[in-house]
Amino acid sequence: MGKKEKGKPNPLGEVSRDYTIHLHKAVHKETFKRKAPRAVSHIVRFAQKNMLTEDVRIDPQLNEAIWARGIRNLPRRIRVRLQRKKKEEDDGKGKYYTLAQYVPVESFANLKTEITKAQ
Repeated sequence: MGKKEKGKPNPLGEVSRDYTIHLHKAVHKETFKRKAPRAVSHIVRFAQKNMLTEDVRIDPQLNEAIWARGIRNLPRRIRVRLQRKKKEEDDGKGKYYTLAQYVPVESFANLKTEITKAQ
C-alpha cells in the first residue's frame, strides 16, 4: 500500500451516514419566528460540512418533521440520514449532491453516527 501524496484530496464516493443533530443547541436564543427556518439552514450547513458537497437537498419528510409542531416548537434532536450521491446532470457545482432524509427513532439514548448501506 503506497503513501498518500501530499496536496491530493481523497476521492469522494457515494456514502450514506446516520447522524443525530441537536437542534435545540443550534437555535438557542433565536427569535420564535425564525426557529424552524434556522433549523433547516443548520441541517444544510451540517450536511455541507460533513459530506463535503455544496448542493444539499432536504427530503419533504424531514422538512415536515421539523415543522410538525410549528415554527417555534422544534424537536430537540432529530435523526438524519445523509447520502452523498452522484449528480445526473452537470450544472458546474461539483459532481455530488447530498440528500438529507428523516430517520424516525424511539429514543436518542446511546445513538452514534452510523455508516449505512447506500441505496
